[in-house]
Amino acid sequence: MARRRIFVERLGEDRAVLRGEHAHHLYHVLRVRPGQVFELSDTRRLYLGRVAAASASTVEFAIEQELPAGPPLPEVTLLVAIFKFDRLEWLVEKATELGAARLVPIVAARTEKGLAAAALKRAERWRRIAFEAAQQCRRLAPMDIADPTPLDQALTQAPGSRRWILDEHQDAQPQRPLLTPARDGSVLAVGPEGGWTEAERQRALQNGFAPVSLGPLILRVETAALAALAVLLYVNGDRSDLK
Repeated sequence: MARRRIFVERLGEDRAVLRGEHAHHLYHVLRVRPGQVFELSDTRRLYLGRVAAASASTVEFAIEQELPAGPPLPEVTLLVAIFKFDRLEWLVEKATELGAARLVPIVAARTEKGLAAAALKRAERWRRIAFEAAQQCRRLAPMDIADPTPLDQALTQAPGSRRWILDEHQDAQPQRPLLTPARDGSVLAVGPEGGWTEAERQRALQNGFAPVSLGPLILRVETAALAALAVLLYVNGDRSDLK
């Protein structure tokens, strides 16, 4: 059985600590006690650690050795127009499990105004979901989640030389362009439930985004995002990168 992986704060060369609500969960729910062994990640390196002391507020570990962290994950950034929060939370969890590097919630022209206004308060919850999902699937670090960002800013600042915008427009190419590996990262923009406006399409093109289609069927936002993400990860790296 695989050891549970936990994100911790390093303290010097041979100690690590977990504080706050995560320590509370480990102590009260998992009933961790001194002597138990875990895999510890400080989001850069991976270690084998043994519980040295445990309380409801703090769990301390003695680091016993460094472990192989495995190959780095492909650098894939998702720009996702904000949509219904329950489904967006599910997308955050699954995109973390698949290996996306970061997710940027974007405010598009057809984003519901009420959702856009409430999104900033939800961002911390999305980060907690990504944190927990990353521990569960044994990533080295959680998926980064940005604060809600206007579309124009996200298009301009998106990292990576290969940029795609998912689009049902008739001029969009089939997904074949997604099958080209990217050396310095990929960016995938996924629109709102009402689709992109023509002005947004043009701004994406001006910022180096190529329109691609996943086929003739109209997919929900989370379905389209995960389907395209899976294609990109297949080309740029596979699930073995998570081990």
